Amino acid sequence: MKRRAQTPAAAPLPQIDGIDPVRLRMHRDTPYADIGTFLQAHYAGTSGAEPMARLLRAGRVFGADGRARQAHDPYEPDAFLWFHRDLPAETPVPYAPRVLYRDAHLLVADKPHFLATTPRGSHVTQTALALLRHRLELPALSPAHRLDRLTAGLVMFSVRPEDRGAYQLLFQNRLVHKEYEAVAPHDPRLTLPRTVRSRIEKTRGVMAATEIPGAEPNAESRVELIGHRGALGHYRLTPHTGRTHQLRVHMNSLGAPILGDPVYPEVGDPAPDDYRRPLQLLARVLSFTDPVTGLAHRFESTRTLGAWTDYEAWAAGIPPEPEV
Repeated sequence: MKRRAQTPAAAPLPQIDGIDPVRLRMHRDTPYADIGTFLQAHYAGTSGAEPMARLLRAGRVFGADGRARQAHDPYEPDAFLWFHRDLPAETPVPYAPRVLYRDAHLLVADKPHFLATTPRGSHVTQTALALLRHRLELPALSPAHRLDRLTAGLVMFSVRPEDRGAYQLLFQNRLVHKEYEAVAPHDPRLTLPRTVRSRIEKTRGVMAATEIPGAEPNAESRVELIGHRGALGHYRLTPHTGRTHQLRVHMNSLGAPILGDPVYPEVGDPAPDDYRRPLQLLARVLSFTDPVTGLAHRFESTRTLGAWTDYEAWAAGIPPEPEV
């Protein structure tokens, strides 16, 4: 009779700075003599091998019962190990997320430029999720969707794990009305408003997404001109789909790449802590009917785009003042 994998119990370790402990299952396919042998094989040939060995020696690897495991402890197929990795120091992002709305189920934050939504790669503790969890003491907070690190504006989180699926389905089923604003070059020959449709593909590990000419469209964006000042345009962008970099790709395809974009039309290599010219893209509006409470919500970002409000300062590379 086929055995089922164990359902993991609650983590025996608390979060640290809003970051959950790592959970690792001891699989049943290959038996090992002990935990030390398993971890050595699991991380063999990776940069995690030596850090994992240090954690084990220091008594910082735990079982579901909260007891520290040692290298010679017996291997337990389907059981789970828990630990916190030693994370490299991160440069604090000098701009904080603002909480615009919070109830027992939903939290809406106004994310600044340069702050990732969730931990990924070199951005772990300096993310909106980790900072809000830690600051508001909401360890179960989880994202309903994501916003690029370089894009500012509205991000939704579920407060309770049992509500997360309902809020995520809003986005998956395109039941959230989203509006963005952008600053980009103004070309009077460009006929607006217009709807842009194309097929966008994003390869994992490749910075830029690409459009596939002639292929079946999978991305659709409405582009409108709000106003212009000489060669500068202020645009409203309404995405009807949610492909990676969709608005940035579509604006670039119109010959109006968004100001401050380090990827389109050409991939650059800005320093990760260079805050002088943020991408001029803002998630301005989210509106929807709450699937849990039934309330009709409409949220609007309080942030501005510096290239439109103070182009001289933005062009001179004067970063916004840090937020308290």
